Amino acid sequence: MENKLRIAMFSWESLNSITVGGLAPHVTELSEALALQGHDIHIFTRNKDMLPYEVIKGVHYHRVYHALDGGIVQQMDSMCDSMYSAFTEATGKFGKFDLTHVHDWHPVNLVCRLKEESGIPFIMTYHSTEWGRNGNKHGNWWEAMEISHREWRGGYESAKVIATSTKLKEEIQYLYQIPDYKIAIIPNGIQGEKIKMDVDPGKLKEEYGIHPYAPVVLFVGRMNCQKGPDLFVQTIPAVLANRWDAKFVIIGEGEMRPECERLAHELNVMDSCRFLGYVDESVKKKWMNACNLVCVPSRNEPFGIILLEAWDAGKNIVATDAISLIDNFRDGVIVYQNPESIAWGINHVFNNYADDELGKEGQKLIGTRYNWDNIAESTVDVYNEQL
Repeated sequence: MENKLRIAMFSWESLNSITVGGLAPHVTELSEALALQGHDIHIFTRNKDMLPYEVIKGVHYHRVYHALDGGIVQQMDSMCDSMYSAFTEATGKFGKFDLTHVHDWHPVNLVCRLKEESGIPFIMTYHSTEWGRNGNKHGNWWEAMEISHREWRGGYESAKVIATSTKLKEEIQYLYQIPDYKIAIIPNGIQGEKIKMDVDPGKLKEEYGIHPYAPVVLFVGRMNCQKGPDLFVQTIPAVLANRWDAKFVIIGEGEMRPECERLAHELNVMDSCRFLGYVDESVKKKWMNACNLVCVPSRNEPFGIILLEAWDAGKNIVATDAISLIDNFRDGVIVYQNPESIAWGINHVFNNYADDELGKEGQKLIGTRYNWDNIAESTVDVYNEQL
C-alpha cells in the first residue's frame, strides 16, 4: 500500500457501541473495509456498559460516556467534550492523525475545534438533514435551528463533503449552498449475503396468523413523517381491491405508529395489517426473506439502506421518487409520494413480476456498485486529496 493513513472517525453510533439507525452499519463496515486495506482506523463513539477501548476486526474503538441531562443538543455538547479528551489521549498513545472524518451533525463542534486548535482537516459525511428528518420542513424551534446550524457549519468548515446519493447532494446544496467542487458522491454499502438467508416463508407467515400462500408487502423503518408509514397504510385498500388476500407487515417504531393504527381501523384494513413495532434483527431478516415485496414510501430518503437489504435478499421493491438508487422497471419500480401511485406500483409488481425479477437485477449491484471495498477505495481517494 502506497500510503497508510491514520484516520479518526467520529460518530454518535456504531454496531459495536450504541446503535440507533442506519448510520451505525455505515460507520462500522466502512471502517472495517478501510482497516482491511491497511489503514489505521479509530472510531470515537458513545459508550454503554462496554470497554472504553477495544479493537474489533482491526478497528480501534474509543467509547466515551457523556451527560444525559438536557435535550439532544446539550447531550451532544457533552459527548464532544468527552470525545476531545479521548482523542487527545489516543494521539498521545498512537501518534498524530492525518485527518478526521465526521458523520452527521452530532460531533461537528468537536472536529471544528480540532481543526482550529491543531490544524487537522476533516471530512464531513451527510447521512441526512434536519430538514429531511422533519418531513422536508424547516423546524422553527430552537433545537431544530441549532442542529441545522451545525449541519451548515460542518459543510462550511470541512475540507470535503461526502453525500451518499445524488438526492442528498441536491438537498444539502439547496439547504447549505455547498459548491459542486466540494462534494463527492460515495454511496452506502452492504456486505453481500448480510440479509439473505434460508427461511420457510409459509411457516413464518403462519406464526403471525397469515395464510402461507398470502402475498406479503413489507415496510421496515422508523414510523415518522420522513419514512411515510401513513402513506403506506393509505395504499392498502387499493391493493386489496387487486389482491384481496394480501397482508401488510409493518416493522418499526415511532411517533406515527398510533396514527397509522388509527388509519388502519378507519379504513377497515386492520385485519390485513401486522404492526410488529421494534423487532430483533433476526426477525427483520426473516421477514425480508419471506415477504413478496418491499415498499419504501418515504417522503425523504437520503440514501435508502433498506433497498440494499431488499436487493441482498433478492426482493422486488416499490419506492417513491424520494429514492435515487432505482433504475425504474429494471431493478425496482418508482412511484409518486401519494397513496394512489404507491398502490399502483404494488399492484403492477404483483401482476407482472411475481418471480422477483426486479430484485434479482438489484442483487447484482451488491457485489459491484455497493461493495464496501470499492467504497473504501473511493473514500481513501477523498482523504488523499486533502493531504
